Amino acid sequence: MSVSLTLDALLFHMIGGQLKRFAKARKDLLVAVNEMVRHMFEEIDYILEGQNAERFASLYALYPSTDLKKVPNRSVEDKKANLVKVPKIYWKYTRKGVLTMEWLDGIKLTDEEGLLEAHLDRKELIDQGLYCSLRQLLEVGFFHADPHPGNLVATHDGTLAYFDFGMMGDIPRHFRVGLIQVLVHFVNRDSLSLANDFLSLGFIPEGADIISISAALQKSFDDESRQSRDFQSIMNQLYDVMYEFNFSLPPDYALVIRALGSLEGTAKALDPEFKVVESAYPFVIGRLLVDPSPDMRKILRELLIRNDGSIRWNRLERLVAAISEEASESVGESPSSQPVSANTFGWKSFDTKAVVGATEDLLLFILSDKGLRVRLFILRDIIKAADVFLDDEIVARIFYHQFAEYSKPEGDDMLLRVKNGFYYFREAVRMAPETWTAMLFRMALRPEFQNFILDILSALVTHSKHRIPETAWISLSRLLHEVDS
Repeated sequence: MSVSLTLDALLFHMIGGQLKRFAKARKDLLVAVNEMVRHMFEEIDYILEGQNAERFASLYALYPSTDLKKVPNRSVEDKKANLVKVPKIYWKYTRKGVLTMEWLDGIKLTDEEGLLEAHLDRKELIDQGLYCSLRQLLEVGFFHADPHPGNLVATHDGTLAYFDFGMMGDIPRHFRVGLIQVLVHFVNRDSLSLANDFLSLGFIPEGADIISISAALQKSFDDESRQSRDFQSIMNQLYDVMYEFNFSLPPDYALVIRALGSLEGTAKALDPEFKVVESAYPFVIGRLLVDPSPDMRKILRELLIRNDGSIRWNRLERLVAAISEEASESVGESPSSQPVSANTFGWKSFDTKAVVGATEDLLLFILSDKGLRVRLFILRDIIKAADVFLDDEIVARIFYHQFAEYSKPEGDDMLLRVKNGFYYFREAVRMAPETWTAMLFRMALRPEFQNFILDILSALVTHSKHRIPETAWISLSRLLHEVDS
């Protein structure tokens, strides 16, 4: 086997060299060939594969090859940690050319009838696989690079079992942070920041024309015919720009892309509508909230605050809503009439202390010298909201339930947003009122916070001093008209 692979490797090198010389192929072609050859040899080293399997089990499977239903007193943390099974390696019978492992019974993820007969929940299986993969790629760094349906089965107790640990990757922390940053900037459609991400990660060489790359990315984002959110379409969208500017993808990231593509393909076998980027978003938010390091706090700010300093209110509202849903679920309520989606393993939940800590850090940034533009935009938005509330038709609707056909739909949107915002925040506070109260009390004692509150009150009084009497007189007139009639 090794002789055949050696001949294949030499052949690949010969072809790669000729393509580079005569066909003007990409300069990193031979790097890609070398990486592929390295993984080919690793995949036939069964001692290495067995070591990979044990390392994977120690990181992601708390009770490998154990019937979960028989494990007593399993805590929520156990359930969150124990999402996969890994077959035990029998080292006594394993050699470099022979791998002996435990037999695990399971059902192929493409076997619809088998999953149905075993009464296995497809969404739970997807959640398990997605959570485990995201932990690998964004939290720990050691990851299975080929999670296709042939390497995964569902066991009868409802967990996923992983096989084939020949192709593994190991990415350092700065690459994991970079991956989160790329995802956030892609979601924000922030082409300039995305181009700078590519530079810092080594995708493009120093001295590259960042402005031209940013413009090409923005053009790609603006193409309405390419707005699909599935991973393959997103990568095709980025590949066009990458080839135009001669990007060089580091081997570790090539494996990450392979792993994400395989993950989405596997999940689509269970749910054809699954989209890995969209589904990974709650996990990414959770990582941003729980990690207090400066680089992760910076990414969190970029998620919620635009480059010009204005707040992304829609995104902030969705984040607070997600946190409040967990609070409502924990007390048996739902903020809407729709049932809260099942979250059996708890991985989409948010750590309360982490949420409060992230909120405090965000407020401290806004109150700092660097947050001056943010404060100005917040003042502007508060004044806009006050204008809506002081509209005489809005007052009539609030107090007298009149004028159902309101002529300014943006006023309805603002009212709904403010109402939902206060509701969601109240629900989030209910998770840990003491923790939130302590944080808000600390903030209230800060002189810069007190000054900002005074600025808000002063701006409201100055802006609204003529509107309040006018609205009051109109409302009083309507009240008297109601009484007379």
